[in-house]
Amino acid sequence: MATQLAASIAFVTTNAVDWRRRLPVLHTAGATLRELRPSDAVSLMSLLTTAEVTRFISPPPTTVEGFERFIAWTLHEQACGRYICFGIVPDGFDHAVGIIQVRQLEAEFRTAEWGFAIGREFWGTGLFHATALTALQFVFEHVGVHRLEARAVIANGRGNAALRKLGATCEGLLRKSFLREGEYLDQVLWAIAADDWSVARAPAYVSIH
Repeated sequence: MATQLAASIAFVTTNAVDWRRRLPVLHTAGATLRELRPSDAVSLMSLLTTAEVTRFISPPPTTVEGFERFIAWTLHEQACGRYICFGIVPDGFDHAVGIIQVRQLEAEFRTAEWGFAIGREFWGTGLFHATALTALQFVFEHVGVHRLEARAVIANGRGNAALRKLGATCEGLLRKSFLREGEYLDQVLWAIAADDWSVARAPAYVSIH
């Protein structure tokens, strides 16, 4: 349903280099993806530091000030062309409730790794799936990513299921590759290649900035 609604939105091309100066604002059904703002620090602190959210991810900042520094860092890395971080803003909200981040693994962003986190109250709503598809369309079509990787702890059933639903291919097991609270955990390596990405299955979006 969300994909069908989003597909009806007109597609507006963006300059491939513009994202380094400022990320475009991308719309999909039920939400907007945009650059993080300092004002998002409070909501991200509240939503992304709960035990359920942090269970399988690298520890986030623990204070509002820490998130403010993180947001400033994302903008610096973006300006350097090494990193992209979208805030997920549901319709009717003015603050981000989650993030989708992509970091360069190879020069000119040909190979990249992505990760995501969203507040517990938005799990199972379809919000993440719709915004993730939009982010994928952007990085493949406008950033020029050729291969996009993701790592997920084996025990993270929700995260692995989300990656599979988005069309990622499971490429193998990374043994003892993630340190969490003093314990090394196994991860699954997922990847999506540009050649496998079908525009027909991705929602269209519109840039308003």
